[in-house]
Amino acid sequence: MKLENANVLITGGASGIGKIMGRMALERGAKCFIIWDINLTGIEETRKELSRYGKVKGYVVDVSKNDVVTAAYRRTVEDCGDIDILINCAGIITSNKTFDLQTPEEIVRTMNINTLAPMFVTRAMLPDMLKRNRGHICNITSAGGMLSNPKMSVYAASKWGAIGWSDSVRIELQEMKSDVHVTTAAPYYINTGMFDGVKSPIIPILKPEYVSRKILNAIERNTSFKGIPFGFHFIRFWQFILPTRIFDWFFGKVMGIYHALDNFTGRKNSSLTASKAS
Repeated sequence: MKLENANVLITGGASGIGKIMGRMALERGAKCFIIWDINLTGIEETRKELSRYGKVKGYVVDVSKNDVVTAAYRRTVEDCGDIDILINCAGIITSNKTFDLQTPEEIVRTMNINTLAPMFVTRAMLPDMLKRNRGHICNITSAGGMLSNPKMSVYAASKWGAIGWSDSVRIELQEMKSDVHVTTAAPYYINTGMFDGVKSPIIPILKPEYVSRKILNAIERNTSFKGIPFGFHFIRFWQFILPTRIFDWFFGKVMGIYHALDNFTGRKNSSLTASKAS
């Protein structure tokens, strides 16, 4: 679906790749970049910064709460009109602790924001898209939702869930012969601050501009699934070919994938992480 003349709503749009995609969407001719975020200061700063590219609207929305999402959607449509493109970008990772040290609060918070929130937001907007038989939903998941990794078990679970849900919705719409499309994007670690401290010996940490451009291109081409970078799929290939012990030894130990989060620090201001890009 083309970005030109489209109302583009991005959750977590006040920073990270959400903000970059918003700017790029306006550069490609979007009618309005609509920000849903929990960080009011970030919303205002982004709105002022990007207004020179086009129309920008911002709303403080906790996307993990269904009633808040429903009310915010009604207000957004009243102010901006129909949503043409939804990008579920808000995400969180709380720590690099092993699962036995994760608190119930951390588990619930991660699952709420990474898995349930995109469901709530999509559920609010999809019926109207179906009535118009027009729209596009892009769900930003993670390569961590395709490859198990120690010290990120809850994050991986949340993204595995998001990938399965997102692609199931795509198939449902396909079976309906609807012109509403779904793109599931699964990027590797991105240099936005969310994964500060991560060491990646095989695949370089991705640049935010590169990832943002790839995702928007996938939306405009109605791509069903976009793994970023493409080379990550070769690791997935060997995961299916090799016995588990050999894969764990070579990729996990020798190549260092299983130690990527050993020095993870993440963003210093954890109170804002729920609004940031995955």
